[in-house]
Amino acid sequence: MSAGSLLTRLSPGKFRAISRMVDAEGRFKMVAVDQRAPLRAILEKALGHAPGWHDVGTIKRLLVEELAHEGSAVLIDPEYGLPAALDVLPGVPGLIVTLEDSSFEVTPGGRKAHTIPDWSVEKIKRLGGDGVKFLIWYNHEADAEVVRHQQDIVRRLGEACARYDLAFLVEILVYPQGPNAAAFAERRTELVVRSVDDFADPSFGIDIYKLESPVDPAATRWTDESRHALVATFERMAGSLSAPWVMLSAAADPAHFAEVLRCAYRAGAGGFLAGRSIWKRAAEAYPDLDEVRRLLRTVAVPYMRSLNAMTDELGARWCQRPVLPTTATTGAFPAAFQGFGA
Repeated sequence: MSAGSLLTRLSPGKFRAISRMVDAEGRFKMVAVDQRAPLRAILEKALGHAPGWHDVGTIKRLLVEELAHEGSAVLIDPEYGLPAALDVLPGVPGLIVTLEDSSFEVTPGGRKAHTIPDWSVEKIKRLGGDGVKFLIWYNHEADAEVVRHQQDIVRRLGEACARYDLAFLVEILVYPQGPNAAAFAERRTELVVRSVDDFADPSFGIDIYKLESPVDPAATRWTDESRHALVATFERMAGSLSAPWVMLSAAADPAHFAEVLRCAYRAGAGGFLAGRSIWKRAAEAYPDLDEVRRLLRTVAVPYMRSLNAMTDELGARWCQRPVLPTTATTGAFPAAFQGFGA
């Protein structure tokens, strides 16, 4: 991916937004604390009963306090995370806000995504966000109307992010659907590769792809052969993309996620956007807040620093030095960038 091919579709505002989400060398080292249903499940197991808003907010505040400064950007939600931790969010790193409703709609024809009620790209811009993240559950074998709904909502949000000059990150997750659901595990790789292909068109307005592993890390026997095969699969996945891509962790065992990430880097990944693989063990200690904080400092932070070091060594760099157009009149500069002249 050349600097020129990327910058032809980035406005100056988007360029600045993404610049705030990478480190000084142009690599993505991003921590996710936007989880809602998965975090509630962790806390319910720890407490023995359903957590309240205060429980979830308390954990998210601790995660921000201990981890946000370790990365190049932090991903947070507007339902628990921002209200609980806005006052301790550092000005650096970059700020990404999730927009998908964690309670997706289940229909006979497949899963439909929706935005969080009363939230929008505009609101995320107004609160100072650099990026919008949207998770899409996707299976190309779902009913045509469901597939169209999923693609249309991504395209609409992409247009809104372009209008407000925010970086648009899309997380694509596959799921079992229809008569082939029983064979989902065997077909996982095929479905993941196809899901990325279906959202590769630049018309979706995606600036950064947050991708899942095409193999189950826990079920993989890590050998030289399996690593070479995974690198080849990642190359197939990313071959159609004209924008940077990063890896999600999906609560994988930390050692397994490191294996996946190393293979992804060999195929051109630019970094990671990971959550539970970094901080799950600490969250399981709730409600002992002292122990949560101790585990964040002694387990989560060192692990994240190890991921950062791997990223420094192997991650692809995002271009940070645009070749600016020659400006001869007052209107020449904005007019040179798509979507920025009006």
